[in-house]
Amino acid sequence: MRRFTTLIAAMFVAAGLYAQNVIPGGTETIKLKGFVSFTTFMQDQSFKFGNGQNAEWANPPEHVTNKWFNGFDVRNTRLTLVFNGHKKKEQTWRFGGVLELDFFGGYVGTSVFAAQMPMPRLRLAYMDFIHNNFRIRLGQAWTPMFGNVPVSLSHIAFPLGYGSAGFVGWRFPGIYLYAGLNGKESTVKIRMDFALFAGSWNGPGSNTNFLTGGNFGSPQTELKFNFIGKTWSIYVVGHADSKNLAPVNVEPKEKLTGLATELGAKFHTGGFLIQGNLYTGKNIGQQFGAITQVQDTALDLRSTGGWFQIGYVFNKKVGLYAFYGTEKVNHDDAVAVFASPRTRHNLYNFMLKYNLRKAAVGIEWMHSDLTYGKTDENLQGNQISFSALYKF
Repeated sequence: MRRFTTLIAAMFVAAGLYAQNVIPGGTETIKLKGFVSFTTFMQDQSFKFGNGQNAEWANPPEHVTNKWFNGFDVRNTRLTLVFNGHKKKEQTWRFGGVLELDFFGGYVGTSVFAAQMPMPRLRLAYMDFIHNNFRIRLGQAWTPMFGNVPVSLSHIAFPLGYGSAGFVGWRFPGIYLYAGLNGKESTVKIRMDFALFAGSWNGPGSNTNFLTGGNFGSPQTELKFNFIGKTWSIYVVGHADSKNLAPVNVEPKEKLTGLATELGAKFHTGGFLIQGNLYTGKNIGQQFGAITQVQDTALDLRSTGGWFQIGYVFNKKVGLYAFYGTEKVNHDDAVAVFASPRTRHNLYNFMLKYNLRKAAVGIEWMHSDLTYGKTDENLQGNQISFSALYKF
């Protein structure tokens, strides 16, 4: 415990140094990097997954009086340790690893002081074994479905549209393989990603003790092909999994298969950026699909979504960005498995950003338009925010 406390203290002291390299011994280096994030915001409606930096969609019931409230948020703040074992001449493999955390791990208690004490949350923890253009990754990492990420200063750990408007994918412990399929001299790089990782579902057993329907099914599997040019990239990925919805110590009864396909693209040249992705699938709530809804029956829940963002940076300083994302859940499927389902969501975001070398500031307006319930009720919500980011 004493050694652990000392390590944590050392990490935060070192965080004041920009991307500091530490040599612990031999040829291995440890690089400390990350950023400090700040947002002050106003909202006229409560959001899920929370208010502030993790707001994704307007959450019923509707605020009808005294609607506007405000707050300050720093939970996006992130700390990353990158371990790099340099390869010796006689070695054919080199090794490395990443450990990363932010502060979306809840709060210390519920007292009047709790909001000022956000707790750390593990994001990534993996090791790499690298040989030429082939990489084996073991640990908790982003799955291949997690692709392009919208630019935002307020929505970083919970990106725009994540689990709400066409942005899917998550991080799981597992085995990840990355293989370059052509030479480094090629104009267009082609890379194949394959992942076999932990199954997951919401029950029927413990969600934190490997007893869910996903754990009693098969591991999740994804295969992705990336095509990467100088100013552009395209990827296509497929997902498959199986859930056994019988609880622990009960004969298998109901199986639920998850399937999805995703296509993503990005074009970035000079100050101009356009990017986005499209997905379609069924039963992938554990990957933030279907507006993050997970059913407890063997009935299918089909969904489709996508998002795009366009932006331009003038003189490497002032950037303007516009985002639109949408997600639709099959109405018949949703009303069959939920009492008050989310069936459609549209999300809009506009940002004015000013870059200051290692820092940036920005103003954003986000608008959520949610259709929910068996009779297609509508709920709208707005968030106006000012954010600052400092990278180290």
